[in-house]
Amino acid sequence: MTSSTRKCPICGKPRSPDHAPFCSTRCKDRDLVRWLDDGYALPGPPALDEEEGKA
Repeated sequence: MTSSTRKCPICGKPRSPDHAPFCSTRCKDRDLVRWLDDGYALPGPPALDEEEGKA
């Protein structure tokens, strides 16, 4: 499969080689905002609250 047949993970349009794996700068920026706003999460144990960790 080439990058032209794969789809952008944000909008589903064909990927652009200049913005892979996205189709445009707009979709690339939308993905970055999701990461910065904690829109994505990795599975794992719950994080300790800073106050709980000091006890």
